[in-house]
Amino acid sequence: MTSRGDTAGVKGPGPARWAGKAGKTARARKENAIRRALSHPVRSVPLAFLAVIVLGAALLMLPVARTGSDPGADPLLAALFTSVSAVCVTGLITVDTATYWTTFGQTVILGLIQVGGFGIMTLATLLALLVRKSIGLRGQLVAQSETHTLNLGDVSAVLLRVARLMVGIEAATAVVLTGRFWLAYDQNPGTALWHGVFHAVSSFNNAGFALYSDNLIGFAEDPWIIVPICLAIIAGGLGFPVIIQLLRGNVKARNWSVHLRLTVYGTVLLLVVGITLFAAFEWNRDETLGGLSLTGKLLGSLAGGVFPRTAGFNSIDYGAAAPETLMVTNILMFIGGGSAGTAGGIKITTFLVLGFSIWNEVRGRDEVTIAHRSISASSQRQALSVALLGVAAVVAGTLALLMVTDYSLEKVLFESISAFATVGMSTGITYNLPPSAEWVLMALMFLGRIGTVTVASALALSSRPRLYSLPEERPIIG
Repeated sequence: MTSRGDTAGVKGPGPARWAGKAGKTARARKENAIRRALSHPVRSVPLAFLAVIVLGAALLMLPVARTGSDPGADPLLAALFTSVSAVCVTGLITVDTATYWTTFGQTVILGLIQVGGFGIMTLATLLALLVRKSIGLRGQLVAQSETHTLNLGDVSAVLLRVARLMVGIEAATAVVLTGRFWLAYDQNPGTALWHGVFHAVSSFNNAGFALYSDNLIGFAEDPWIIVPICLAIIAGGLGFPVIIQLLRGNVKARNWSVHLRLTVYGTVLLLVVGITLFAAFEWNRDETLGGLSLTGKLLGSLAGGVFPRTAGFNSIDYGAAAPETLMVTNILMFIGGGSAGTAGGIKITTFLVLGFSIWNEVRGRDEVTIAHRSISASSQRQALSVALLGVAAVVAGTLALLMVTDYSLEKVLFESISAFATVGMSTGITYNLPPSAEWVLMALMFLGRIGTVTVASALALSSRPRLYSLPEERPIIG
């Protein structure tokens, strides 16, 4: 006989067999957790962008992509930096786009700009419309805007609408630019068409890449070049939810949603402030606008207010700009454009929500209200988080650049904000940066393009209602 505790002669799973099953179960759970983590949009999108960056760098490394005009440049680092800048629609360059890259290389850059702009806009639009509170990924996609002006049936409808708008605006801009290049600058039709398409795509996607060594300085007094590019930049920076609502035209201004109001009015305000201050600081400076005609000064002022909205083009030499101009440009770059668009920065809505929060606090109000609507505490926390994380990224990047270069704080800060806000403007130091500084700028560009949207989405997705309240305390503030 065997006792109850004796397992000898009893058939069944032994300790080793149970341990094996437990190990397999643990591994399966771990693998499922990893798959769920990688498939989560907040994590999969940065990985997808990294994959596109690596592919773009590989294509730019091909001998057919380079002219060999700058033998001193590191081909691998130049290709990687350019790929990051193009996919993140920034425009910072370490080699001359016009002379270093062949037509094939420039075509690769154009494709990376289009993929980067379309991909991030699609992501941002869908997250802005779908990620608030909860999402039924297999169910009907519901837009969570206050006025429900975007009625989405499925993801494909959104993608098609975004694609049509993008191609339409880029095509209209390309037609104007192509005609001007052909008729006024003696370019043959093929070259004029290529330059028109390239700059149309670059401007709408707020990328700032140009096929001229001096960027747009040579066209500073040409309204047929500067104005269409500025309009494309503004359109791309508004964001597709705003463009779609404006194109419908069946909603009166007094019935606009808070997001629409903040984006449109904020864009107008920042444009007016930027253009006015740029003209005030540079109008009579011989190094910038002083030697231009009246038309050139007006166009230069317009560009000075529009280009810092994360477009990255320049029609003046920012290395010769006044310190006041650089400071205003820093502020405009950091704020950026509208959410779910091609612009970078912390976004207009983030900036204005924080501004209204301060204003309501000064007035002693418990609630933050905008246009007779109450702004949720979670939106305020998300705006504060995005802004402070942006400040932290710029400060860390600036400190890193100061450690590895000999440039002044003014120039290094400008470069850091330009990279983080995916603007692409430079005071001229990018060409001469050491490899370590280039890696810092690449990290800033990637974080600036992916980070703020990812952080905002992660905050929205991780929001969970608390079923209890903790005791309240009031620490001393200020």
